[in-house]
Amino acid sequence: MPADIWTLPAPSRVFVDSVNMRHILRWRPPQAACNTTVLFSVQFQGEFELLVKNGTWMDVFDCQQIPFAHCDLSFEVGSDSDYDLQVRAQCGSEVSNWTKLGSPFNRRNTQLTVPEMKVKTAGDTLQVLMEEFPLSASIKLTVWRKDEQQVSPIPSFFHYDIFIICPFFITVRAHIFLFQKVEYSLTPEQPMLHIEGLHEGKVYCVRAQLMLYSGVRSSSTRPHCVLVTGPEIAAWRTPTTVTVTLIIMLGLLFAVFWSVIHCRPGSCKNFLKKKSLPDSLNVKVIPMVEQAHNEEFWEPKPQVLNSDSV
Repeated sequence: MPADIWTLPAPSRVFVDSVNMRHILRWRPPQAACNTTVLFSVQFQGEFELLVKNGTWMDVFDCQQIPFAHCDLSFEVGSDSDYDLQVRAQCGSEVSNWTKLGSPFNRRNTQLTVPEMKVKTAGDTLQVLMEEFPLSASIKLTVWRKDEQQVSPIPSFFHYDIFIICPFFITVRAHIFLFQKVEYSLTPEQPMLHIEGLHEGKVYCVRAQLMLYSGVRSSSTRPHCVLVTGPEIAAWRTPTTVTVTLIIMLGLLFAVFWSVIHCRPGSCKNFLKKKSLPDSLNVKVIPMVEQAHNEEFWEPKPQVLNSDSV
């Protein structure tokens, strides 16, 4: 069509803002008076549309006649091929010409940022939680003990068990842990890592890196180091136990002293009244009298006389 048909100026400064596999097409609205809101529509053309569909341009479903100067193309840009993009403006019945992106866009050129992560300890367990990251990426975690960071890379005896106890995180139980750096891999389906059986009183460090399946990597995070405190004991348990025990002891002492001071003889006698024994236990004791034997028992003994005495 002749250029003079397009009475509305076209959008300008079209570019793609792509970070962590989220691709946002942005542009500058036309500088023209419009009695209504200026609306925008976006189209794309990938390798499939170019070769198989004979150069067909496809409408971006969520970006047709929108009042915003940006469009999320993360779903449409679904492969590592090149994509051509274009946008046009509309004011009432007036429609502008299409403004194409200066050069084809490829998602492999996305800018990868340092992933967000949370590291904490619970007893002898190290917990690492990764924040949102692309579905087409994974996280490489490097874990080591801080005082052993400079140990030579000679392999040492190291044994650990891995348990996938939940579809959202991985648990690792270490038996002799980290004489060298150990790497783990997290996915969007399993963004959490638990490492159990760590040494009490030691400092462990974690570093993360975002990796695309195409091989593109982000820079690594700074080491995030935490102290392992050992078996988890609730911080409130010890002072609470001491306080409750002290209150109970003071209450008992107060009750004893109050009873001693305020207890009258008659009242105390009633409280301390001796109960009589039941008949079954009330048995009379008959003393046994032993007769004295004062008389000596005399038994005659035979005597033998010799011949001289006769």
